[in-house]
Amino acid sequence: MQNTEPTLKLRLWTVEEYHRMAEAGIFGADERVELLEGKIIWMIAKGTAHRSAVTRSNYLLKNKLENRAWVSIHDPVKLNERSEPEPDIAVVKVDPLDYADHHPTPTEVYLIIEVADSSLKLDCETKAKAYSQAGIRDYWVLDVVSRQLRVFREPTQDGYQSEVTLAENATISPLEFPDLSIVVWEMLPPLNR
Repeated sequence: MQNTEPTLKLRLWTVEEYHRMAEAGIFGADERVELLEGKIIWMIAKGTAHRSAVTRSNYLLKNKLENRAWVSIHDPVKLNERSEPEPDIAVVKVDPLDYADHHPTPTEVYLIIEVADSSLKLDCETKAKAYSQAGIRDYWVLDVVSRQLRVFREPTQDGYQSEVTLAENATISPLEFPDLSIVVWEMLPPLNR
């Protein structure tokens, strides 16, 4: 017996339409959403370990980079016409207008970090694919539960060709800043001992 039900088609949104919806007040003031691959998705609530890791990573990167790059937290990055996620941390080129006229685009992004407590699958699969397709060369997922760092590099249209998981005592350098040495535990919330 053949299936006679029509195939459902999704209406995908553009970044421009997404901005118009926000300006029109369609999203509530307390709604946290982002646009990914044309779909408006709810941002997962962040726990205290997540907040701590974002704060520590932000402080660490700003101190190590000084004025060589701009470090932003929870700010939009326009990947293409259908994706404008708000990564936990984005290390981007310094812009003379402080990005007053646009959100950073892939050619202006050095590194994106997502911190995962309950969002590991989303960050390592859906977001990784979107970042890879946009050409983001250096994408890290800081797993605060397993206390590991997943490093995604070598982007293609099918996903990252390189994925390495580092323990909390491992050291890493961003691709764009090989002189920086970061120990994974420096970005993680401190352990209660």
